[in-house]
Amino acid sequence: MEITALGYVGIKSFQTEQWGRMATELLGMQRIDRAAGMQAYRMDDRKQRLIVDGSDDSGLAVMGWEVGDAAALARLASRLDDHGVRVARGSRALADERHVAELISFQDPAGHAIEVFWGAAVASDPFSPGRPISGFRTGPLGMGHVVLNVEEVEPLLAFYRDLLGFQVSDFGLTPYKLYFFHVNGRHHSFAMVGSGRRTLHHFMVELGSLDDVGQGYDLAQLDEGRVAYTLGRHTNDHMTSFYVNTPSGFFIEYGWGGRVIDPATWQPHETFDGPSLWGHERLYLPAEQRKRLRDMRLSAAARGVRVPDPRVPALNCAWLDAVIAQE
Repeated sequence: MEITALGYVGIKSFQTEQWGRMATELLGMQRIDRAAGMQAYRMDDRKQRLIVDGSDDSGLAVMGWEVGDAAALARLASRLDDHGVRVARGSRALADERHVAELISFQDPAGHAIEVFWGAAVASDPFSPGRPISGFRTGPLGMGHVVLNVEEVEPLLAFYRDLLGFQVSDFGLTPYKLYFFHVNGRHHSFAMVGSGRRTLHHFMVELGSLDDVGQGYDLAQLDEGRVAYTLGRHTNDHMTSFYVNTPSGFFIEYGWGGRVIDPATWQPHETFDGPSLWGHERLYLPAEQRKRLRDMRLSAAARGVRVPDPRVPALNCAWLDAVIAQE
């Protein structure tokens, strides 16, 4: 596959100041000064990862996917063109705005805007988080992941899997179709939910420490209505996380301990347990729907469902290190 990671996400929202406070004071991103009505945020050594455009209030503006070099970008552009997808070469001005060497743009069958780029610029100054955190887990794994609500799964499945080369990690078929895809070792960088709607469900950022997440959870609870999902752990990617409501009406997942897979040996499979092993009470849902999801978690608990804990660095204790190595 040419695409190697989720590089950036662009949002359109009139609520730029609310986004600014949430991105820095809660999430811990670094705000970068941009032109009037446009904000950008760093998460690492890249010049930007999140872009908030105040020109309208339409929500998800673009998903920016990364390839390794100009040749990979050309191969992907040619394949898209051969399959009747209209591909536009990004202007020099747009590439400069995105801080990349070169990019192309097109739409998926549902009309979501996609940019694919290579040569992301690295900042000259160190990342300075908006609040004390250990940092975000990015690098080869990319910015995180994006999950879309979609009206129909099948046309998008053919597009993302068969044309863009995304690999299926796992999927569920009931009560609605749900597909997770990887493009690197991150369990999923993209997912779609066949909910019958066309919206951004959430994007996820992963932190370097569980304490970063726990302290963020405390901060989120100080802002009434900010928490959308309580703290919990997912069954498929093993992420411990909570979700927040954003000024744009979708969610952000704030997590730690996500599963890293080997794409060369991974086998896609259908999942039957609920989305969460424990927690993740969806505070925004009606009581009946919350009960259905809670019953799925309680069923997993009654059956003793467990997932492996993340590997931790050696602690220089021969006994404990040996126990960890045997798990």
